[in-house]
Amino acid sequence: MVKRNQVNSLLLFSLNKHRQFCLFIAVGVLNTVFGYSVFSLFIFCGLHYIWAAFFGTCLGIIFNFRTIGGIVFKNHNYRLFFKFLCVYGFLYVINITLIKLTLFITSNVYIAGAIAVVICALISYVLNKHLVFARKI
Repeated sequence: MVKRNQVNSLLLFSLNKHRQFCLFIAVGVLNTVFGYSVFSLFIFCGLHYIWAAFFGTCLGIIFNFRTIGGIVFKNHNYRLFFKFLCVYGFLYVINITLIKLTLFITSNVYIAGAIAVVICALISYVLNKHLVFARKI
């Protein structure tokens, strides 16, 4: 029979193991609200979704570098900004492609943007963890 202390220890181990991803989700929610708000504002102002996503991405890059690097990966090295910028350039292309594909299913650009942002967030975590903020062994 498993004792209560063993269960608590297993839960703490699991939380510590996934702490970085949980932090990424929490910070990602903040970053997503910021980025999606900028995107929606530009759509509301009449910009085409390509330009709205572009300006949202540009403003989000600066905001996200500080939050993802500092809070999630505990890395404040500004020399990584170029790698981060490249990842976000790639994510921008993925984002636009996903929005365009989603617009075949729904004509609502706000819904298409929301779907694309969730998929891009998952890709962002993997790329930032393994390409930008990877720890050297």
